[in-house]
Amino acid sequence: MLERKLLVVTGKGGVGKSTVAGALGLLAAQRGLRTIVVEVGEQARLPELFGLPGCQTGVETMLEEGLWSMSIDPDRALLEWLQTLGGRVSGRLLASSSTFQYFAAAAPGAKELVSMVKIWELTQDERRRRRAGYDLVVLDGPATGHALGMLHSPRTFGAIARVGPIAGQSQQVRELLENPANSSYLAVAQGTEMAVTETLELTDGLQRNLGRELQAVVVNALLPQRFTAAELRRIAQLSVEHPPARAAAGPTSTPGAGPVSDAVVHSAASAARAVHDRARFQHNQLARLRRRNFDVLAVPFVFTAELDLPAVRGIAEQLGRRLKGS
Repeated sequence: MLERKLLVVTGKGGVGKSTVAGALGLLAAQRGLRTIVVEVGEQARLPELFGLPGCQTGVETMLEEGLWSMSIDPDRALLEWLQTLGGRVSGRLLASSSTFQYFAAAAPGAKELVSMVKIWELTQDERRRRRAGYDLVVLDGPATGHALGMLHSPRTFGAIARVGPIAGQSQQVRELLENPANSSYLAVAQGTEMAVTETLELTDGLQRNLGRELQAVVVNALLPQRFTAAELRRIAQLSVEHPPARAAAGPTSTPGAGPVSDAVVHSAASAARAVHDRARFQHNQLARLRRRNFDVLAVPFVFTAELDLPAVRGIAEQLGRRLKGS
């Protein structure tokens, strides 16, 4: 997965795509690959994680040795692209013109296409880019539906414009996206029915639009299954033996724990059962993916108040172990 020029990371919104993309970028850099993680939209989460807020859109920013990041603003990318075609027309004049506004509104997918052209440029070697190239570009893609539209945009525009610069650029991006030797695709999900269903829809969309398959699925924030069947029976018995209604009678004695109220014992047993049921549901969703023969990489839930850089490095290590063993 890390041996291609482009790795596309997408999935349902809110499942941790940016965290996983950043972790994979860290992992690739640790393995000696010159890597850049690309975010789409006016977002720069990765530089902020490294303590570098306020990075400019469209600028390649070095985060640490071997690792860079960049944020692509689709509106600005479209403006720069049209300015290139328009020659000496200034960006300010073009942005304020009714022609630009009309084109941006009347050409669905134009912003997505020029964003993909920017990403294609990053995958080129030093000679083509006139600056140092990258071994791997990790695209922190938008949510599933928008990502599929973005990935399909070169084929759409290639069908409309059969000659000229648009046709040429569309074909170059298609070769990057459709050739398994050049790119790979990874979905991020959580152990919920909606996120897993969206992952299945993603793989169908990739097959239909690009003739491609998912390389792997990362199931993020997976809760551990802590209890054996015997322990669960004991937890259930505790709930029966210590009903909350007896709390007014005063504390009871639990072996090895000293006096404790029935309400506390009942609440602890109920909480343990609830966590177990949630973890079991998540693992059942994991089984749905494995039945489709996906290579599933599980990332455990991180029990911290804030997902900081050390936590993301820990996720990178976990993914590294899983990738090495897969």
